[in-house]
Amino acid sequence: MVTIEIDGKSYQAEAGQMLIEVTDNHGIHIPRFCYHKKLSVAANCRMCLVDVEKAPKPLPACATPIMDGMKIFTRSEKALIAQKSVMEFLLINHPLDCPVCDQGGECELQDVAIGYGKDLSRYQEAKRVVFNKNIGPLIATEMTRCIHCTRCVRFGQEIGGIHELGATGRGEHTQIGTYIEHSLSSELSGNIIDLCPVGALTSKPFRFKARAWEMQQAETIAPHDAVGSNLYVHLRSNQLMRVAPKENEAINEVWISDRDRFSYEGLTADDRLTAPMIKKDGNWQETDWETALAFTTENLKKLESNNIGALASATSTIEELYLLQRFMRGIGSQNIDHRLRQVDFSDQNDAPLFPYLGQDIADLENSDAVLIIGSHLRKEQPLLNHRIRKASLNGAKIMLFNPIDYEFNFKIAEKIITTTWVENLAGIAKALLETEATLLPVEVKALLAEVTITEPQRAIAKVLSASKKGTILLGNLATANPQFANIRSLAAIIAKLSDANFGYCGDACNTSGAWLAGALPHRTAGGEAVETAGLDAQAMFTQGLKGYILLGLEPELDNWNGVTALNSLKQAEFVVSLSGYKTTAMEEYADVMLPIGLFTETSGTYVNVEGDWQSFKGIVPPPGDARPAWKILRVLGNLFELEGFEYTSSDEISDELSYIIGDKVANNKMGWQIPEKLETQKAEGIQRITEMPIYSVDALVRRADALQNTIDAKITKTAHINAKLANQLNVNETSYIQVKQDEIMFTLAVTINDQLPDNAVLIYAGQNITAGWHGQVELSATTEGKA
Repeated sequence: MVTIEIDGKSYQAEAGQMLIEVTDNHGIHIPRFCYHKKLSVAANCRMCLVDVEKAPKPLPACATPIMDGMKIFTRSEKALIAQKSVMEFLLINHPLDCPVCDQGGECELQDVAIGYGKDLSRYQEAKRVVFNKNIGPLIATEMTRCIHCTRCVRFGQEIGGIHELGATGRGEHTQIGTYIEHSLSSELSGNIIDLCPVGALTSKPFRFKARAWEMQQAETIAPHDAVGSNLYVHLRSNQLMRVAPKENEAINEVWISDRDRFSYEGLTADDRLTAPMIKKDGNWQETDWETALAFTTENLKKLESNNIGALASATSTIEELYLLQRFMRGIGSQNIDHRLRQVDFSDQNDAPLFPYLGQDIADLENSDAVLIIGSHLRKEQPLLNHRIRKASLNGAKIMLFNPIDYEFNFKIAEKIITTTWVENLAGIAKALLETEATLLPVEVKALLAEVTITEPQRAIAKVLSASKKGTILLGNLATANPQFANIRSLAAIIAKLSDANFGYCGDACNTSGAWLAGALPHRTAGGEAVETAGLDAQAMFTQGLKGYILLGLEPELDNWNGVTALNSLKQAEFVVSLSGYKTTAMEEYADVMLPIGLFTETSGTYVNVEGDWQSFKGIVPPPGDARPAWKILRVLGNLFELEGFEYTSSDEISDELSYIIGDKVANNKMGWQIPEKLETQKAEGIQRITEMPIYSVDALVRRADALQNTIDAKITKTAHINAKLANQLNVNETSYIQVKQDEIMFTLAVTINDQLPDNAVLIYAGQNITAGWHGQVELSATTEGKA
């Protein structure tokens, strides 16, 4: 620590710290444009010039390290003249269009100009004009306003990990833009809207919708990713206008993903369900709540309780999920599940309390070796991927085990790209056995006795063995694999042998909460096992039930096997859908549609992947007659005369669940879970690889128009095959292929993607045209049909 003097007062600070960090920590304001605490120092705007004793000229506070005895003057005549001169130069070319600028009222340039600008300009020449660039559907550009702070450029290089924006030209001819004319593809690109200190980069969906001083700000939690990003939402006249990040260093730092920023558009979709509806004699009619709930109660009571199943979205709040499972168990059914994207449940009794990350989110960046198993992490969980990227920049070795050679934004040390999961994971485990000195169960050695080790497997094992803080992460592709039980067991064995943290990447915003709330057929609230387990999500559809209760779901899109789900729902005697939307498919299979409040329209709690409970309040009223789902479930419980459904607020429900859970904590470092044998499987013919795209994960995102116009959304509409398979089929990117499985066929355009292995086709899930396809398929070229 050293002692410095700022404006006549002494302060203690760390030697070598930048001066602007010290002043910020002590509430001393120094104007700036290019400096941002999460980005590297550029020192190119010069707005933060200060007077340092014995220095011949003013120095930039952002690039000046402190030394013992240094004396700094931030308001001296020398400092103020320098700052005002810089301000005058910045305003020379800046357009006077504040009245029509979306940044007006919250513009850093406006704020600093009031304090450091002059009331007239000495510049008489013509101002420069820079043509705008179309960089995609999310960000609007007015590049004449750009002051060349380069925050957006540095963000792409240092945070987004994709060098998409750059500066060309010199002096006043400098322009910020893409090197080749294309849209931004980063899943974090919207953060440059917050970083831009002027109106050069603004939100395109929000453009010209409201002024900053007309809106109110409220806090909430992101409704999509497992991180639980903290958000500010901006409202005008009870309408959500835009979303911005709220700083929380332990969770999302100061960033949010584009999915969390722009999905609010789905709140005002044309197909919002705004009134209860019941089907009578095959015709839908709107009705009041009393009639709809009485109709629901009457028809559910006609069915045997063990022939009713409940399926819930993991984007539901913990209060809604808790009440749903209480209702189901109150009427005598254990058939409740939220795991619609899982097909192997054989080892569910050995699962942890919830799919736990295995460490704090912030600790990921301290890992020195990371093995990611079955995850397109950049698109699944962008902010977890950001933490892994920070670990990579700190020297960590990142390794991948995936069916597709995805493009990541950090250096990959080792990777195995294959559709044969079990054999390769077993090979890594056996390679670790060669260096493992501790006592091991004989079952482990027996299980791996016949396994052959390949060099890529040995290389991954070597890195894990040498690491001091390793991390093994299971992603969504692993969870959805038909051999998930074997995959999880082998991943846990690898983690034990390498003494690494074992964790799950998470799926939805409240997957952890769904497990804790007991939205499972084999566990009730708090993780307590039930005597006789009910049917899991897969079994509910494959075996078929007479009645279904759906909470926040579109099963044909949210389930891997949408065709089977639709067939089962259509054949059921009675289906109740608590939904924010009314779809054509829902009108076909449902008998009652009850409108529920969505993101910002209800209060509740989400539990993120590290087990952190985050509660939020309802911010805007639900549209029409829609109601929070927990209130609907409370009334249903009362109509069925079940005990304990007298809640008056969502807080009472979460408090009750918290009491039930008590001091239980998730622990992935449990005893050895050794499968009896390795269920290896050779894929024959052409194998479909299925991935849930970033902008198809739930009903709200699927209705956000801006997100659906991004590159990430558009690539999901085609069939992806590599060049070798394309040659075998004699097709190219102008062709269509016909996809056939069992009795179902459809036609898709072709995308040549050499990230895929041979004899594999990537057909995305969550799409209406491809709903319900998995496993082995047949492909053939065709000249007919539309994609």
